[in-house]
Amino acid sequence: MTLQTVPTDTVDADLFRQLLRRHAAAVVVITAPGEPATGFTATSFTSVSLDPPLVSFCLAETASAWPAVEAADTVAVHVLGQEQEHVARTFSTRGIDRLAEHGAWRPGPDGVPLLDGVLARLVCRVVERVRAGDHTIVLATPVAGEHGLGEAEAPLVYHSGRYVALRHGE
Repeated sequence: MTLQTVPTDTVDADLFRQLLRRHAAAVVVITAPGEPATGFTATSFTSVSLDPPLVSFCLAETASAWPAVEAADTVAVHVLGQEQEHVARTFSTRGIDRLAEHGAWRPGPDGVPLLDGVLARLVCRVVERVRAGDHTIVLATPVAGEHGLGEAEAPLVYHSGRYVALRHGE
């Protein structure tokens, strides 16, 4: 058996971004209660475990939404449909009240904002936060979920630096 050594150097930030642009990811908006309640657009959402059910997402600790997410016991994950690029853009815009700008939401369990008309929604209880570089990985257990809430049948996807829609049936 031959031991492989791991190089101590890493790819630079520009190459890292270019490489990850080749990875397609579903677009979600994650909301958190607080004063003020907030939300942000993410492509880092993923399932982690079926037993117990766990999901994760990552957020930079410098993000404007971080204080609310850091304090939240409950968050909501909203899977956006292919016609909701405007929602993704609203929740990724800096310096605005994103929920007020979006408008179509209501308070859910523990005051977490629930967006209307999304492809699917999970209400999750935060179980752990793990620091990872300049981000924190948030692990959460879904406690409620709904799908078929909007007209879209396909998710909004982010690839190669832009939002794209999958063609239905592919």
